[in-house]
Amino acid sequence: MQKPFITSWSGGKDSALAYYRAVQQGHVPIALFTMFEEDGERSKSHGLKQQILEAQAERMGLPLVIGKADWSGYEEEFIHHLQNFKEQGIELGVYGDIDLQDHLDWVEKVSDKAGLEVLHPLWQEARRSLLEELIEEEFKAVITVVDTARVGEEFLGRVFTRELIEELEALGIDACGEEGEFHTTLVDGPIFVEPLPVELGTIVHNGQYAMLEVKLQTGE
Repeated sequence: MQKPFITSWSGGKDSALAYYRAVQQGHVPIALFTMFEEDGERSKSHGLKQQILEAQAERMGLPLVIGKADWSGYEEEFIHHLQNFKEQGIELGVYGDIDLQDHLDWVEKVSDKAGLEVLHPLWQEARRSLLEELIEEEFKAVITVVDTARVGEEFLGRVFTRELIEELEALGIDACGEEGEFHTTLVDGPIFVEPLPVELGTIVHNGQYAMLEVKLQTGE
C-alpha cells in the first residue's frame, strides 16, 4: 500500500539508499527531515551546513524540514516534528539504520508517541551487499567526517568505490561506518536530478572527529 512519507535525512549514503528503496516500493516522498545543532549551524549527525542539505533537497524536488536542539532536548524536538508530520497527513517515517538495535528501538519509541508508522528499508541486510548496491546504482558518496580514533584522516574526501571498501575492510574498518567510524555526504545519484556541485575545503577538528568542510561551488 502506497503511503506518504518523510525521510530522516542525514545527507549521507544510508539515508539516501533507504529513501531510494522506499520510493521503489511505491511510497510517496513528502519531505526530508534533519536535526541540527541548537544554533542551527550544522546538522547533528554529519556536521553539514544548511546550504548543502537544502541543495540536496532541491535536487530531489522536496522541502527540507529542520529541527534544532541540543542533546538534552533532542528527543522532545524530534517527537514534536513527527507529530507535525502526522497532522499533515504523513503516515510513514523512513530511516536508514542497518543493524543497531538501540537505534531501531529509539525510532520506534518516538514514532509511536507521534502515531507515525516506521519503515527501515535496509534493516538486517548484509552491510557489504548494501555498499555494492550503492555503487551499482551509481550513488556518489564522499567521506566527509572520520572518527580519528578508528579511521585515518587520509580517508577524508574519498569517494565510495569497491577499491575504497576493500581498503577499509583490509584495515579492519567497517566499510558501512554503521557505528560512527565515519560519515559521508551524497553528491550524486539516481535520486538527484543533477549532481551537487561541491567544493571540499579544509579539515576542522572537533575532539576526536576530523571534518572536511563541504561547500557549494561559487555561483550556486
